[in-house]
Amino acid sequence: VQLVESGGGLGQTGGSLRLSCTASEDRIDEYAIGWFRQAPGKAREGVSCITVGSDRSSYEDSVKGSFTISSDSAKNTVYLQMNSLEPGDTAVYYCSATFLGGGGRSDCAAFTFYSGSYFSEYDYWGQGTQVTVSS
Repeated sequence: VQLVESGGGLGQTGGSLRLSCTASEDRIDEYAIGWFRQAPGKAREGVSCITVGSDRSSYEDSVKGSFTISSDSAKNTVYLQMNSLEPGDTAVYYCSATFLGGGGRSDCAAFTFYSGSYFSEYDYWGQGTQVTVSS
């Protein structure tokens, strides 16, 4: 599965950006899609995820109420709408995917937000897109 992110760039404090992640896979309903971010000198962390088939979404505490994840299966695309941006949101944002079909995992919230989840739980990654928020 190939993932291509777009939509990063420079935002202002209080402003908005929307990231897109388009998958080469037609069956994204059988995947969980996660958005992770990595700031300089910090570990990669889960920001949001969506279990596409059930449309269940979840968020890391610091972005709840500000970020919204959504999917469009017809376009094989997942979006991350980022509102109320803060300088602390500055990072490289990565889209990732993991196949759920036939396995025991049914809700991405259960396996996206613990330390190191990016390494253990997600198999496919985009190239990353830089988001910079100016104060």
